[in-house]
Amino acid sequence: MARLPVYLQLLSEQFDAGVSNISSEEIAELAAVNAAKVRKDLSYLGSYGTRGVGYEVEFLIFQIKRELGLTHDWHVVIVGAGNLGQALAGYGGFGERGFPVGGIVDVADDKVGSLIGGVRVRHIDDLQHIVQSQNVAIGVIATPGPAAQDAADALVAAGVTSILNFAPTIISAPHGISIRKVDLAVELQILSYHEQRRANARQSTALKAVPGASGRGASA
Repeated sequence: MARLPVYLQLLSEQFDAGVSNISSEEIAELAAVNAAKVRKDLSYLGSYGTRGVGYEVEFLIFQIKRELGLTHDWHVVIVGAGNLGQALAGYGGFGERGFPVGGIVDVADDKVGSLIGGVRVRHIDDLQHIVQSQNVAIGVIATPGPAAQDAADALVAAGVTSILNFAPTIISAPHGISIRKVDLAVELQILSYHEQRRANARQSTALKAVPGASGRGASA
């Protein structure tokens, strides 16, 4: 499931570049996985490719989109019209990938009524009406951490069944509600871990290159 969106992105790029057929080995190289895993993943879609020819890129894109529910648009509603909410609402990639913004809500009077990405910000009291009129199933939380749980509760009460949480906190929801969390700080911390390992490795290599450096710590 986590790999299908990756395959979809790289296959779409290949299709735009004029590639009509692609092998599992080529997909594996682009996706940084092994070819056997690619073939197994795609077999679940009913796609096995043709020996010596590979997979038809356009049809494979259709199969993945069908599996991911992307053969039609899914309107989303954003809760929070602050800096993050404005950035998300103004990002054209949502609509291009089948997730048009159907509404933006906030509790602040100074934000209600403003226009973001062509969508008028409405008060959170209008959330249920937006969800029902736009047939929204996916909600995006872009509030500060302390307000995230209230936002989640409001989304669930309005009828939203899937939530993408950008707030820097953990939220809870009733059974049957799908939640995905995007924490930029956590991702940066993971990257800092890798950078620190590289820095430590460089320092260790530099010390080994200095004559007598390895024994200095033992004699100190």
